[in-house]
Amino acid sequence: MAASLELIPLLGLPMVEPGDDVAGLISNGLDANGLALSDGDVLVIAQKIVSKAEGRYARLAEVSVSPRAEQLGREAQKDPRLVQLILDESVDILRVRPGVIIAEHRNGYVLANAGIDRSNIGIDPDDPRVLLLPVDPDASARVISTSLAAAHGVTPQVIINDSLGRAWRNGTVGVAIGTARLEPLYNQIGGQDLFGNLLEVTEPAVADELAAAASLVMGQAAEGCPVVLARGAGLSRSDSGSGSLIRDKSLDMFR
Repeated sequence: MAASLELIPLLGLPMVEPGDDVAGLISNGLDANGLALSDGDVLVIAQKIVSKAEGRYARLAEVSVSPRAEQLGREAQKDPRLVQLILDESVDILRVRPGVIIAEHRNGYVLANAGIDRSNIGIDPDDPRVLLLPVDPDASARVISTSLAAAHGVTPQVIINDSLGRAWRNGTVGVAIGTARLEPLYNQIGGQDLFGNLLEVTEPAVADELAAAASLVMGQAAEGCPVVLARGAGLSRSDSGSGSLIRDKSLDMFR
């Protein structure tokens, strides 16, 4: 694991529009910031720019509302068109209260409003739209990693991060919703601690830890820093994707 960690923001990236090449924008950002990729580098990329590039906008005017969305909209005090999108993006609704719907996204993560967001996107009051999560964040991360490898001769590890709330804790933290070329978990089970005690459950979610660290540099509002280069993390290489970060329902004690 890392003896030290450097988090370098890629400053000056332009606003991302549907159809943009995220890897190309990152390449330009590396050059503009006087940076070159090295072995072991991890690029942490905000979900929002990946969703924007993939055109994951939804116009509320185009949404057909079901009776269930109408009912949940009343319970949550939300626009039923937005609720319908939450239902469309989810496989289960876990909690509903005024202001929030906790859903299990079709990709497995449990989060508020299925990750659908209005922040940091252009809004037309007469034609409101929202932004959905990428269809397959792992696939998006692999494409970006492969494209950067072809351009730079170095294959970076990639994390796509988003901000999620947590059971029993206030506030949000950055977590990995997509990964490429890295092992998201560091399995230390069977090892020993400083006193020789056997480690039985120790398995740090290193992808989430790095996603959270990069979020401190990115910010959550008008900072305009959607990509952070993490150097020195020392993460193991793997093509397993981010699925191992999602706890199996049979082991979920919180639902």
